[in-house]
Amino acid sequence: MAANGDSAISVRGLSKAFGAGQARTVALDAVDLDVHPGELVLLMGPSGSGKTTLLSIMGCILRPDAGSVAIRGQEIVGLPEAKLCAVRLGHIGFIFQNYNLFPTLKAAENVMVALDLKGVKKHEARERSREVMEAVGLGDKLESLPEDLSGGQKQRLAIARALAGDPEIILADEPTAALDSVNGRMVIELLRGLALKRGRCVVVVTHDNRILDFADRIVHIEDGRLNVSEAQS
Repeated sequence: MAANGDSAISVRGLSKAFGAGQARTVALDAVDLDVHPGELVLLMGPSGSGKTTLLSIMGCILRPDAGSVAIRGQEIVGLPEAKLCAVRLGHIGFIFQNYNLFPTLKAAENVMVALDLKGVKKHEARERSREVMEAVGLGDKLESLPEDLSGGQKQRLAIARALAGDPEIILADEPTAALDSVNGRMVIELLRGLALKRGRCVVVVTHDNRILDFADRIVHIEDGRLNVSEAQS
């Protein structure tokens, strides 16, 4: 299958294994996938099926053993780490399942870190931080430390940080897992709106059946292989 030039992310023949000998585990087995601007794709499958591995490779965090990954038409496999960092910074917002917050920084400062890396001036970064925190329902938590936030609030803070730089591609690992139905719906509606109204490419790893109706496509993965289906209307 040829790469699609209109794709935000184009993956071809992607393979990844962990361990060696009898302990070797194949996480991805010759995976092909295109994700386009303006769509929200859910990656679903049992634990250990390869979902997070695929997301991490697409996000320039993990390197594959074989295959091709193009981000906005640029091949990233084989790039040195410095250039991979530049691709991540320029194009990708990553929402981690374990939050990856800085414990000694206030909530707004956690968001501002992402903007500082992009060279945004401090006063602009402060205002943008406030805007995205309000968008995820944390407008009253700007001065809070992460230890003073609930699990759901920490997840929403991680989402705000990922969105702060207005990335073209948003990759989210279980973004609604720690949220109740109201907050989970708010988050997935926010991500859906970024795809639909802003033309962003959004890929979400999830086990959350509550958000299935928000997807343009659902990609099922098991034993490192994909099965792509259209979302139900």
